[in-house]
Amino acid sequence: MSELDLSVVVPVYNEIESVELLCRTLHGVVSGLPVKSEIVLVDDGSRDGTWPRLVELSREIPRLRLIRFRRNFGQTAAMSAGFDAARGAVIVTMDADLQNDPADIPKLLELMKDDVDVVSGWRKDRKDPFLNRRLPSMLANGLISRITGVALHDYGCTLKAYRAAVIKNVRLYGEMHRFIPALASWVGGTVVEVPVNHRARRFGKSKYGISRTTRVVLDLITVKYLLRYSQGPMQAFGKIGAALGVPGLLLMAFMMLAHLSYLAFGTEFGSELIKRPFWLISAFMLMLTGIQFVCIGLLAEVMTRTYHESQSKRTYAIRETAESPVSG
Repeated sequence: MSELDLSVVVPVYNEIESVELLCRTLHGVVSGLPVKSEIVLVDDGSRDGTWPRLVELSREIPRLRLIRFRRNFGQTAAMSAGFDAARGAVIVTMDADLQNDPADIPKLLELMKDDVDVVSGWRKDRKDPFLNRRLPSMLANGLISRITGVALHDYGCTLKAYRAAVIKNVRLYGEMHRFIPALASWVGGTVVEVPVNHRARRFGKSKYGISRTTRVVLDLITVKYLLRYSQGPMQAFGKIGAALGVPGLLLMAFMMLAHLSYLAFGTEFGSELIKRPFWLISAFMLMLTGIQFVCIGLLAEVMTRTYHESQSKRTYAIRETAESPVSG
């Protein structure tokens, strides 16, 4: 059994202007819920005084638990650290910039009662610029939904609720925090989506832009591989190897028959093939490439087993932690 009912995990990076309002608003929401709760704030290597301000706030605001990274490891690592530290049976995540509305947390928790494992927020009325934020997001959401098979309107919304028993079985790397619903579905979790409030940014500027598209696409390829072939990578590489090697083998067999027919009967067709080494080279290259892909599949099988046996490796390093000395 978990020690608590609810953990709210918030990655924080250079948000000194918003952390006080964030902490006080969050505490006001969770303290009004009929559950035992905590607020886990993960400082992802902030350099603007965010950490000292969080420590000050923890001395007067109950329920706060603070984690500080040694350097900036990224949002995925910060969320992973928050999941590892969370003690609640349900874990809610949200951004620190106050564009997510803490008042939506009860709505997410209400849906968790229906034997749901992941409740994903949908910023239906998103308050962001269209060209450089909303349009790329719409395209990305359509692509991710199609490739992963988990259809959501808004993969990029951080405001989500997870059942701890499911999310603690999901390992995050790179930029994979946005694919958590798909990864949770892969381990057997049920996923639903609910519209949530989205507010215009009041402090600072966004840390994300269209430049992250390449990294997201590369991680999407990784997620697709994990969803379909993580238990048997030979199935992926073996199919490619067969698609190349079998035609090469057939072409080689055809060349040998043509050569034998030329030697036995002096056929003109066999003579023409012998004079054109392109076909022989092509057959060899196809066969060789097919063998290489099969060998890559074998290596991937070994690496996959190593990966599954070394799940305890973390993608972050903690400098220090702090916790509210007061309860309430």
